[in-house]
Amino acid sequence: MKRQTGITLIGFIFVLIIAAFFIYTAMKLVPAYMDYFNVAKALNTVATQSTSGNMSVAEVQRQLDLQQLSQYFSDSDIATQNISVVTSPNGGTSLKLSYDKKIPWIYNIDFLVHFQKSVPIKVQAQE
Repeated sequence: MKRQTGITLIGFIFVLIIAAFFIYTAMKLVPAYMDYFNVAKALNTVATQSTSGNMSVAEVQRQLDLQQLSQYFSDSDIATQNISVVTSPNGGTSLKLSYDKKIPWIYNIDFLVHFQKSVPIKVQAQE
């Protein structure tokens, strides 16, 4: 007598439920991370295009607004208060971006994801 092997219908449904749970969660979180990677790329571009280390937050915001068109990110979570220009003790300057994104998940459960990026400003030498 041959014995059948494999997964039962109940086992298959259980595996499908677990897979659907993780796929649904990924569908909610992946767009936020894609936006973050695009914002980080735009922040790198702004830092490398800077001609001096004396960039104001308003200038950085304006440059990010210009980069938004080519990098395909929404800046609804990136306000001026989320951007700072930090001077280190050794004299270097960097751009720091820190923001939170609230992502609705199921009913009244939300994900709160914190994004933080710091990029040194590359100062071009004056000739």
